[in-house]
Amino acid sequence: MTDNPFLKFDSRRVPSPCFVVDKAGIEANLAILKHVADESGAHVLSALKAFSMWHLAPLVSQYLHGICASGVHEARLGRDYYDGEVHVFSAAYSPSDMRELLLLADHLVFNSFNQWRRFRDDVKAEQKQRPQLKAGLRINPEHSEGTTPIYDPCAPGSRLGIARAQFEPDELDGISGLHFHTLCEQDVPPLARTLAAVEAGFGDVLPQMEWVNFGGGHLITEPGYQVEELIRLIREFSARHQVQVYLEPGEAVAIHTGVLVCEVLDIAETEFQQTILDTSATCHMPDTLEMPYRPHVLGSGKPGELAHTYRLGGMTCLAGDVIGDYSFERPLKIGDRLAFDDMSHYTMVKTSTFNGIPLPAIAVWDSRTDELEIVREFGYEDFRQRLS
Repeated sequence: MTDNPFLKFDSRRVPSPCFVVDKAGIEANLAILKHVADESGAHVLSALKAFSMWHLAPLVSQYLHGICASGVHEARLGRDYYDGEVHVFSAAYSPSDMRELLLLADHLVFNSFNQWRRFRDDVKAEQKQRPQLKAGLRINPEHSEGTTPIYDPCAPGSRLGIARAQFEPDELDGISGLHFHTLCEQDVPPLARTLAAVEAGFGDVLPQMEWVNFGGGHLITEPGYQVEELIRLIREFSARHQVQVYLEPGEAVAIHTGVLVCEVLDIAETEFQQTILDTSATCHMPDTLEMPYRPHVLGSGKPGELAHTYRLGGMTCLAGDVIGDYSFERPLKIGDRLAFDDMSHYTMVKTSTFNGIPLPAIAVWDSRTDELEIVREFGYEDFRQRLS
């Protein structure tokens, strides 16, 4: 991205490693999501599983209707720091989870009729005190749009959602909505095909519902996304079935808004120019191994594209802690700073301290004003307190 604001950011201003999030970028994404909500009538929620940097919760709350959570801790974070609705889905709830969630959630989505039956009486009892509490079911339209099996909720044998063959129409007393999720980093045409599959499989159920949640995976803020087409699709679906539509973007809140700054610790002069960084794929960028994908380094090229090629790897004992091969116009040297691009979403939330590797610091930068704030640095106590 030639207009990437981080190309003008001085990485020496932050400790290394460090996640740096551009407040201006977050706000620009939020403005697009608010436009979708305003024009379509949908309620748009921020998926904390993708981006849960609650330092920016006041900003998010200015634009969106609330948050969606995957369990008790995210739900508490949402209720404590964000305004608006708190929606929760989990593949299963324990009784202790449910006791807390009944006091936190506005929507509780169940993954099976077994779970709904187990907690139905508890939900109905709480609804007498809090009528705004709604219960829903996650359905599996058995329509795959994802290209990576590990991220495909509708892959054969999926544990997520109720397929039509297992759906029990006689058990819907107390259920006011449906939830589905089929997308992963996709645009409008896959959503349109998904909606057709939902209507084909669950068309007889929709008239009984008050709301339908389209889940996440919508790359609404990616350049080229068909925003106006999405608005039309939501309006038409909502009018056709007389339901309130919800969207749960996560990546779209934070895409193209952050970098992971790191430093070169060593370079071994081998055929691969093994370069050890003070960050790690397995600790700080696990999706590069799980997806897998090759994150972009600002100012770099593909192997052999520029004059000097290096294999970038982490400092852990894992042999496969390799991020990828990159080329640079000038030779790297120990102490150089590098910046991995687009590291706000689904990266900050997945970090670990394997090998005792410290977590990256967190900073907020505003590309409009150049204002910089170091929000958090992590040390030994953060590592120690996780283990005993």
